Amino acid sequence: MRTFPKMHTAMLVVMMASSCFAATSAAAVTVAVSPTQVSLSANGTQPFTATVSGSSDQNVTWLVNGVPGGAPSLGTISASGVYTAPAGAPASFTATVTAQTDAAPLATSRASVAVAASTYGGSTYYVATTGSDSASGGATTPWRTIQHAMNTVPAGATVQVAGGTYNELVTITRSGTATAGYITLMSAPGQLATIDGTGLGVPQGQQGLITLQNASYVRVIGLQLQNYTSNSSNLVPAGLFIEGSGDHIEIRNNHIHNIVTTVKTSSGDAFGLAVYGTATTPISNLIIDGNELDHLTTGYSESLTVNGNVQNWQVTNNRVHDNDNIGIDAIGFEGTAPTTSLDQARQGWIAGNTVYNITSTTNPAYNDQPGADGIYVDGGTHITIEQNSVQAADLGIELASEHSGHDTSYVTARNNLVFYSNVVGISIGGYSSSVGGTDHCTIVNNTLFENDTTQSGTGEFQVQYHASHNVFANNILYANGQGLLVNSFVTSSTAPVTLENDLFYTSDDGASANWVWNNQSYTDLGSFQQASQSESSGLLADPLFISTSTPSLQLSAGSPAIGSGVNLGLASEGAYDYAGSSRDTNSGLIDRGAYQN
Repeated sequence: MRTFPKMHTAMLVVMMASSCFAATSAAAVTVAVSPTQVSLSANGTQPFTATVSGSSDQNVTWLVNGVPGGAPSLGTISASGVYTAPAGAPASFTATVTAQTDAAPLATSRASVAVAASTYGGSTYYVATTGSDSASGGATTPWRTIQHAMNTVPAGATVQVAGGTYNELVTITRSGTATAGYITLMSAPGQLATIDGTGLGVPQGQQGLITLQNASYVRVIGLQLQNYTSNSSNLVPAGLFIEGSGDHIEIRNNHIHNIVTTVKTSSGDAFGLAVYGTATTPISNLIIDGNELDHLTTGYSESLTVNGNVQNWQVTNNRVHDNDNIGIDAIGFEGTAPTTSLDQARQGWIAGNTVYNITSTTNPAYNDQPGADGIYVDGGTHITIEQNSVQAADLGIELASEHSGHDTSYVTARNNLVFYSNVVGISIGGYSSSVGGTDHCTIVNNTLFENDTTQSGTGEFQVQYHASHNVFANNILYANGQGLLVNSFVTSSTAPVTLENDLFYTSDDGASANWVWNNQSYTDLGSFQQASQSESSGLLADPLFISTSTPSLQLSAGSPAIGSGVNLGLASEGAYDYAGSSRDTNSGLIDRGAYQN
């Protein structure tokens, strides 16, 4: 994808309509899930029913372990309540399926699902730098090339690659099956196999050191992918590239680095890891977990991207750092899929990632200006972003759309830490009036700390163009000496976002605190509350972090954030805080910010 430099200098402002968060009482509304306890094998399915009493509204939101719709490693659940267990769980586990009523978000009911570990077990084949492709692929007679192995092995097979460097491009078109199991490509235990692209071209216009084309039931585990360079705007290198359609794909624990475009204009592109759903059948049940992507020169593209017809996917527990453009991106409406209705990354889970040093200030495609997001949803929908740490990106988290008439929608960003961003902590709305925007997104229980280090005038939380029906609540915003906490700068007659129950502070004990609203700057919370008709329960107070110098952003005893959050229900709050502690959303004692004491 080709992003555009963000425009942060306009100081227009939105008038926000009056709103408040009166937590809906669940006393009169109840829900019962049936059955309440089941056991499933890998890939097994179970329909659940939810019976709502006390309301004519029978609609519920289904969650797995607090994630709306679930995720491939947790099991997914449809809008009608059909749960599907993971196909390849490495160990048995118990998932919690929850129905939350739309009529009363605090009314929930749960079921327990015991999921069995995968029992797949096929043959193992071997590749080594001392091998021969005319050999049998056995432990003592390994093949020489990874490509030969992937062209040869059957469904359910594992290919173990011995430590060493393999100067080749690998294209995987063969698939495993639900019955035989995954085709697994991995480094041999205790060794590191490196695929090195030095001197290799880009034969298909866009090519990975490893490319999966229309492949299903494939795993790539524990490889190092490095040194793949293009000098042409027409040739796009990637560390790992998934395209077409496919289901049950796992990309785990790989190290991807030094993937480079040398083109110094906006026509230069490279990717660390790219997923392009280009067919009418989606790429689905995709797991990208535990990888490291660093020192990438991506030009006008991204470090890790999920684009087009991709559904039921997760990007979890990855380290993405020291790259010159966007860290993690979920994209829609670029024309990647064959029809607009399918051209949108959706039903995704971005969780537990560590993202840092993501900046385009050394990227000539951006004229060396800051415009790189740590985590970006550009036209995606129904995505949960939680428990991520985003440090020293240009923009910490952005929910927006670069395509006119289209929005990022139904995204929840919760329980994240965003700190030391070069420009803004969290931003919603399109970067100009000529692009799309942000609709029905929820930003709750995040901790934003000393963002906009360049003091550009964007602040901690920014609202741009075409934002509507959004919620911003229970967050902690701690600004640097610039003091800019909320910056909504697009004039509109309707509310772009409902703000409530946030805690504000600044590094100079609140002295420089200011909010921009309706083309006016307000330097006291009361005036901002009156002007915006929001934040009736907002506080300007020291959150009492453990440390602001490290920083360590947990709450000390006596913090005004403890127990003072508004309970928006499991689908919004999530089951766990940033550190994995239970939110226990039925107790009513929700803390503000990313940590639950």
